[in-house]
Amino acid sequence: MRVTDDIAWLKERHTWPGLQSIIAVTAKRESDNKVSEETRYFLSSLSADNPGKLEHAVRAHWAIENTLHWVLDLAFDEDGNRARKGHSAANLAVIRHIALNLIKREETSKVGVKTKRLKAGWDNAYLLRVIGMEI
Repeated sequence: MRVTDDIAWLKERHTWPGLQSIIAVTAKRESDNKVSEETRYFLSSLSADNPGKLEHAVRAHWAIENTLHWVLDLAFDEDGNRARKGHSAANLAVIRHIALNLIKREETSKVGVKTKRLKAGWDNAYLLRVIGMEI
C-alpha cells in the first residue's frame, strides 16, 4: 500500500470536500502458474500520516464489497449471468442491487435472501409486500 497527500494538482481540477490523500493498493494474484497484478486507487478523507488507519479503511471497503458480491452470487447467480450486449450487464446489476435492497428491507419473513427472492416469485402478495405495495 502506498499513500500520498501531495494532491494539490488533483484539488485544482476537482472539488471534493474533505479530500486529503490518495491510496494505491497493488494486489498480486497467482492462478495456474500465472501471476497478475492490479493496482486499485482510493480517494480518502483520511490523513496520509496514519497508514494503519488507511489500511483498515481499505480492508473494510473490500470486506463489504466481497460480502455484497457473495450475496448477489448466492441469491441471484450473478456470476452465471451471460448478458454482454451493450449496457445489459450493468443494467441487470442495478436491478439486482435494487431487488436485494428491497428484499433485505422486508422483515416479516425470517428466511435468507435467496428464499425471499424465490418466495416473491411464487407469491404475489409477498412480492407486493417486498416492493412496498402491500394490499
